[in-house]
Amino acid sequence: MKKDEQFLLWFDELERDDVSIVGGKSSSLGEMTSKTDVPVPYGYATTAYAYRYFLDKNGLRGRIKEALAELTDVEDSALLRTVCEKIRAMIVAEKMPEELEKAIKEAYGTLSRKVGQDEPFVAVRSSATAEDLPDASFAGQQDTFLNVKGGDMVVEKVKQCYASCFTDRAVYYREKQGFDHTQVELSAAIQMMVFSEASGVMFTLNVTNGHDDVVFIEASYGLGEYVVQGNVTPDNYQVSKANRGIIVRDVYSQEVMLVRKPDGDCEEMPVPVEKRDRAVLNDRQILELAEYALRIENHYGCYMDMEWGIDERDGKIWILQARPETVWSKKKKAANIAAGNYTVLCKGMPASPGAVSGKAHVIKDVSNIDDFRDGEILVTEMTAPDWVPAMKKARAIVTNSGGMTCHASIVSRELGIPCVVGTKSRGIAAMDVIKDGMEISVDATNGVVYEGLIEFSKKEEARETAGTVQTVAAETFPVTGTKIYMNLGDPDLAERYASLPCDGIGLMREEFIWTTYIHEHPLYLIKTGHPEKVVDMLSDGIRKVCQAMSPRPVTLRFSDFKSSEYRDLTGGDEFEPEEPSALLGWRGASRYYDPKYIEGFKLECQAVRRVREDYGLKNLNVMIPFCRTVDECKKVISIMEEEGLRRGADFKVWLMAEIPANIILADLFNDYVDGYSIGSNDLTMLTLGCDRDNDTVSPIFDERNLAVKRFVRKLIDTAHKAGKTVSICGQAPSVYPEFAEFLVRSGIDSLSVNPDMVKQTKKNIAQVEQRMMMDALTGRGRVLDTDIDW
Repeated sequence: MKKDEQFLLWFDELERDDVSIVGGKSSSLGEMTSKTDVPVPYGYATTAYAYRYFLDKNGLRGRIKEALAELTDVEDSALLRTVCEKIRAMIVAEKMPEELEKAIKEAYGTLSRKVGQDEPFVAVRSSATAEDLPDASFAGQQDTFLNVKGGDMVVEKVKQCYASCFTDRAVYYREKQGFDHTQVELSAAIQMMVFSEASGVMFTLNVTNGHDDVVFIEASYGLGEYVVQGNVTPDNYQVSKANRGIIVRDVYSQEVMLVRKPDGDCEEMPVPVEKRDRAVLNDRQILELAEYALRIENHYGCYMDMEWGIDERDGKIWILQARPETVWSKKKKAANIAAGNYTVLCKGMPASPGAVSGKAHVIKDVSNIDDFRDGEILVTEMTAPDWVPAMKKARAIVTNSGGMTCHASIVSRELGIPCVVGTKSRGIAAMDVIKDGMEISVDATNGVVYEGLIEFSKKEEARETAGTVQTVAAETFPVTGTKIYMNLGDPDLAERYASLPCDGIGLMREEFIWTTYIHEHPLYLIKTGHPEKVVDMLSDGIRKVCQAMSPRPVTLRFSDFKSSEYRDLTGGDEFEPEEPSALLGWRGASRYYDPKYIEGFKLECQAVRRVREDYGLKNLNVMIPFCRTVDECKKVISIMEEEGLRRGADFKVWLMAEIPANIILADLFNDYVDGYSIGSNDLTMLTLGCDRDNDTVSPIFDERNLAVKRFVRKLIDTAHKAGKTVSICGQAPSVYPEFAEFLVRSGIDSLSVNPDMVKQTKKNIAQVEQRMMMDALTGRGRVLDTDIDW
């Protein structure tokens, strides 16, 4: 008998091409069972033929068609609900045809014998014939039933799966996507139940930004439905595809979980206190899941969206579902916001990018969605499939709970609606601060909600004035082979300076954020129980700069306060020593691995990771200042890696070359960094033995001194031999044009100057490069000291 003429088929009889027979979910389970070596709970699937048989035997087709004819306006939530309830009631009221009921029960008995269990618990999952296709995917259209036991109950749940073909969200989706209701048919996958002590979802790309170099895993305790529904904020882990290393490990407190009852069905239970703040997965489990994900991606040949569970009985990992991932973007466009002094109400995860303003409509229960109006901003605990009609009308969505793969995240990305989720996990729940009717602004590109209406705009070359288009003449600058970066301290100035013709930020000074916004010593904040203030404020300031400059790179220099400057921060007296020469004392890298300060440095790393991972701003790189020895550099790099910051193709670690040892031992430092940025002030001071802050010897202090220039030239040569780059972020190139020329002729890769010197430096460097080309062509160039073999 042909496949499409049978009531049911076993998983190992199915493959991915059987979507028209058993739907996307069931065919994928069959494909993995029959053609891969990933562990999939065994089972069988009723067919589309069985679904048609059920409808025809009970005379349901005509009655369903008549009911759907009553749906004159799919945007009318009340009418949609009434029609769909009527259709579902029709289906559930009918008996399962005798032949079909017998086949389902006999297969359940066979499954019992195959697995060696009397009346095993199973999951009954809906699988639609138009579901999970590469060009048509939607979260949670039909129903799934967990922890089902006994043949009679399986038959009943199959019938309920059939009815779920006509949930509000499924009908709404088909109407909007142009699917013929009569052409979408249901299969039910009856699959061995995994007694999940932990479960979740995973993707073979970062769903927040489309970067495909990682496996993205979300995990919670208990059954996985709470992750999809957004009832919990799951842990987030990311594994590099290149080296199979864990690069992100974000652990969130989880207070509730969905668990199975011993006799069937499920219930919510509190997570044991000792587990709430503990990572759900260990490293072995994370890497095993990532390996399965990559096997599945390799088999299917596309990005994949998967669900998984870990069985409490033996700790085995099972893949419960797999389908093509359909909604993601490889490039996020950062919103250009003029936030000014607007109050931040709350922050969350940037689930779907965009920036809008409008009136908030707070809804606590789905029964109230009929009151929701077009263009309002939906604020709620978490959406579920029944919320889709309201979500379609929303200008933006903000939720208390959820992660990057919850229902609200997935649906908002498909609908193209800005969405911020999981605000509760970031300290302030949206529903606690946003009142119904309040005017708010949602920057979902960065996960921030502001009070008041902000005018979000995109940078344009043409501006509309008095009904006509006025073309703004742009100042032009020559292209230079030597990159011109900009130094920056105040994050609030980033937007203003973003239009300058620079290639990025070569030096972002972290100290400004400490003195202007944080004010308190990091160890004092840890002691008083507020370490999150460091991470929140640092990441917010860094975010502003990275957002304004994107996609141009930003290099953040980790904190380089001297002990005397740290002491000026609130609470600093308790933690800082009295040093006779703070300039040459406990500063820069020497603090980061010191047991007395290491926890403070970890907060800096966490802020960097938040900007890169949560905000998706991968243009952020870092620089280590005042690093005296190679071993010191090695220790700092190790701590960074432990905190999830690993050097790679899109994350560079630079070293400030400001100590003679950095240059003398550059061949050894090369093993740990991607390049150098010369700090000409400290390098000159330490080369000449001349205190730059001492007016008595200030006439001796000169970056143009031959000794300094020889050090610079040596560093460029040593770095370039190892494929490393060299920049400079001191003042010398801005103050002395001849020094800038020396640098270019020596082969430096980039210069980083203050904002007011970007334009002039760009022009100066272009002239030098053009002169060098002319000299090379004519052979008549001037002989300069840079041309002499030292």
